Amino acid sequence: MPILGSLIKKAYELRQFPIDITVINPVIEQKRVLKKLLIRSQNTAFGEFYDFNNIVSDPDFLALFRKTVPIHDYGTMFKNWWYRSLNGEAYVTWPGKVKYFALTSGTSDASSKHIPVTSEMLRAMTKASIRQLVSTTKYDFPDTFYEKGILMIGGSTHLQYNGTYYQGDLSGITASNIPFWFQHFYKPGRRISRELEWSVKLNEIIRNAKNWDIGIIVGVPAWIQIIMEKIISYYGVNSIHDIWPNLSAYVHSGVSLDPYRKSFAHLFNRPILYNESYLASEGYIAYQRPGNLKGMELILDNGIFYEFIPFNTSNFDSDGDLRTNPETHIIDEVEEDKEYALLLSTCAGAWRYLIGDTVKFVSKERNEIVLTGRTKQFISLCGEHLSQDNMNRAIRMLQDDMNVKINEFTLAGLSYGNLFAHKWYLGTNDRIDPIIAAGKLDAYLKMLNDDYRVERIEAIKNVSVDVLPLQAFHDWMKLRGKEGGAHKFPRVLKNNQLEQWIVHIKSYEQL
Repeated sequence: MPILGSLIKKAYELRQFPIDITVINPVIEQKRVLKKLLIRSQNTAFGEFYDFNNIVSDPDFLALFRKTVPIHDYGTMFKNWWYRSLNGEAYVTWPGKVKYFALTSGTSDASSKHIPVTSEMLRAMTKASIRQLVSTTKYDFPDTFYEKGILMIGGSTHLQYNGTYYQGDLSGITASNIPFWFQHFYKPGRRISRELEWSVKLNEIIRNAKNWDIGIIVGVPAWIQIIMEKIISYYGVNSIHDIWPNLSAYVHSGVSLDPYRKSFAHLFNRPILYNESYLASEGYIAYQRPGNLKGMELILDNGIFYEFIPFNTSNFDSDGDLRTNPETHIIDEVEEDKEYALLLSTCAGAWRYLIGDTVKFVSKERNEIVLTGRTKQFISLCGEHLSQDNMNRAIRMLQDDMNVKINEFTLAGLSYGNLFAHKWYLGTNDRIDPIIAAGKLDAYLKMLNDDYRVERIEAIKNVSVDVLPLQAFHDWMKLRGKEGGAHKFPRVLKNNQLEQWIVHIKSYEQL
């Protein structure tokens, strides 16, 4: 009923003023967040070890905090502190016991990481999610839009209990804490979401699709694309709007949409709103507000204190590992159009924690960022410092130029005699001449990246392309237990991953 939609929309609008207001002074707000985190944690083992009592009482507590507390990556944080929480100990890096641990292995690590998710962090994530939902009232959606279902595709929501804590995908942890009023909108529903096997979940979604009235889709582009393609094929229709006529928005997270835009355009019969969010296991970091044409606005007042490390050779080595005593900045010290690695201190007990993502400020005035990649997911064999952002843009340019769809891709750096080479692997079901594609990608990157252009003259002696069926990429993810959900194909392959990939694709190259 339209009246229901108007009531829901009005309820959102009434919440707009107190919770969806741009932070006026980012530095003051961030200092307030940090002080609150320090006060809450001063009686934990971590807080006592680093004397949070003394830090909080100092007039310049921010400077003392940065001087006293070292930077941590996952290895040091887990080895020194989080393993104790995993064993059931309370008050380790955050007050109380940790009830949930999110399992994540990112795109480069084989073993799973256990990221603590506290009740305070769950509340912060819920608060940020509501803010993002509330922001949709700024768009020109009809009242009936607010009655529609929200299809959220993540990993299995099944959680494993290990005596003192639950572990599983972040989507499972958040799903078990969904507000009661939201459950009516949540699709595919609890039963299907708990399914561990991706192929079974996919088939269930396809069979039930016609029974749902979906207005918003949320998920990683690669898997959302598969779902929509399968639904269109199963029902023999021309577009996803023939099944979900009220679909109006797609919210994506964790990976650039650029390589997928051309493929997505063929799945709709009318324009939809693309909206980006930045939700990680460590916290809800940013989302795209109405009017954010370039990127996402950092959430500065919701349990996360940010620091930024310039992502350059002074602070990181060629493998993306942090050097000793890196340069760090806070929110008012950053510059636009420079890449930074993120450090987080959070209400889940992460302290000056290197999350592994890199960002760039596209508007310092609006605290607006874009994700540019991972500290480990770039190539700099000889100083070309090729980022994921460069790769994504080059692939989109290639698609537009050659009028093809490239659903997946990855890049490897190789030896070439005494010098170097770049090898691209493109996943597509379209016919592409690899020699022409290699030449075009090379030309695009020379325009996008000055360092690449310089190194291409002397050190990078060859650029080549292998064109593979899209299934090769999907099968690789399946073999690694990363099919579906929030898993993303690595944009750069190195070391053991590269060796395994080369073995994997031999059969496809023969075909």
